Amino acid sequence: MKLATYLQLTMMFLLGGIICAEAQSYNTAMGMRLGTDWGVTIQQRVAKRTSIEAIVQSSLQREEAIVTIMGEQHMPFLTRRLNFYTGGGFHMGWGKAPASVEGTPVEDYSNPIGITVIAGLELSLGKFNISYDFKPAINIRGGESTFYPQTGISLRYVIIKRPWPPKKNRRNDDQWWKFWERD
Repeated sequence: MKLATYLQLTMMFLLGGIICAEAQSYNTAMGMRLGTDWGVTIQQRVAKRTSIEAIVQSSLQREEAIVTIMGEQHMPFLTRRLNFYTGGGFHMGWGKAPASVEGTPVEDYSNPIGITVIAGLELSLGKFNISYDFKPAINIRGGESTFYPQTGISLRYVIIKRPWPPKKNRRNDDQWWKFWERD
């Protein structure tokens, strides 16, 4: 059983690495993020496989909102429209300070600041981009807890699509296969 699992994982990574070298089929995309927290996300490609993502989100579990800025590295996975991505950045939040109960001192955990990492898969189809990711946030200061494990699905509309290089037209060239006769 273990050998079969290792072989499947190895084949999956090999196939993911063999397929085309391009990642991200868009330059700018914006949309909604839904999961343990909900909010708005925007991604901007800044290099061939690198993007910057900004997320403004509100928690469903805590009375706080967080702004996250991250750099992400995209790697193609099976096709140029399906990407695996990882990255990290910083987050800063604001929230309602807890009220003290009958003079009992309460620790102020409002306004968290910390580090965020992310890993996920994204698929681009036409003018839409959908992704699923795991985005843990580690609070350095503030926050209800030190660690927020967050997962989410983002649905983005592609505002600026990335132009793909033109394909070679081999039908008009009768001698395309005779590579030794090319100038």
